[in-house]
Amino acid sequence: MLNTKLYNMKAEELGVIELNEDLFTIEYNQPLIHQAVVTRLANERQGTKSALTRTEVRGGGKKPFRQKGTGNARQGSTRAPQWIKGGVVFAPKSRDFRKKMNICAKRIAMFSALSRKLADNEFYVIDNVAVSEGKTKEMVAFLNSFGFEKTVLVVMCNNDEKVIRAARNLQNVTTLPVEQLNTYDIVRNSVIVLAQGSVEKLQEVYGE
Repeated sequence: MLNTKLYNMKAEELGVIELNEDLFTIEYNQPLIHQAVVTRLANERQGTKSALTRTEVRGGGKKPFRQKGTGNARQGSTRAPQWIKGGVVFAPKSRDFRKKMNICAKRIAMFSALSRKLADNEFYVIDNVAVSEGKTKEMVAFLNSFGFEKTVLVVMCNNDEKVIRAARNLQNVTTLPVEQLNTYDIVRNSVIVLAQGSVEKLQEVYGE
């Protein structure tokens, strides 16, 4: 049986919560985690840059001057790359950077990262992640009560607008609903804080 401490927002211990050993004791799989992070970053790229080549630039159909007798190098079009208003030699074009990753591999990578956080004591479970007024000072008080000094990922049961509003001005805090939890956000933050309901949802969806 795998247990971890259960806290409230004031860092007071309320007891323990049982975790699924099949999910939270997965061996650290660095290659799979790396693949998940690269896939996430690649899928965020827009790939919308574009420039015109000499065949796409408007104009330039007429030969600028005769072939011989002028003393200049021969030219066939004023839209060649060496001319002002000419096309770009190797013009960047829109492309799709998206990568694919199997669902099973994504799952293993995510829980491998979570298991490492749990083993390194960087994994905290809160009975309920909530603030009454949605003020930044409430989230600061929460961070100070635990003594968090580095980046923190707060995983909520749902999109709580007050929690999001209280944390959005804090550079070192990221908030996510449990449905959007991913390997990239887990590894880029030093500490993971999950609401008790989020842990239960994870174990319900991914547990066997």
